Amino acid sequence: MDLVVEVYKVSGGFPRRETYSLGDQIRRAAVSVPSNIAEGQAHFKPREFLHFLRHASGSLAEIETQMIIAQRLEYVSEAGVKQVLEHVHEVGRILNGLIASVTKQAA
Repeated sequence: MDLVVEVYKVSGGFPRRETYSLGDQIRRAAVSVPSNIAEGQAHFKPREFLHFLRHASGSLAEIETQMIIAQRLEYVSEAGVKQVLEHVHEVGRILNGLIASVTKQAA
């Protein structure tokens, strides 16, 4: 959820014209990460949980791509992108560990 807060802070500085396009897309991808983890866990079945964890992983990739786009368009500073990407990579490591663990359970 810290990633979501960071994305909202950084994307808040995007140009007004990006409020409902790139800004909205990146915020939705960020919210999708913890939401998919929570929803998957609530199903109580390892295979279903894996499905949602993989969606969360895909959303992390979206955030990374969209932050790089935002930087190239000069909507966000290099420092802002670095901060978000550090969170993305940290969550990615945790998520990959969780996927590996649940995969063992599902087998």
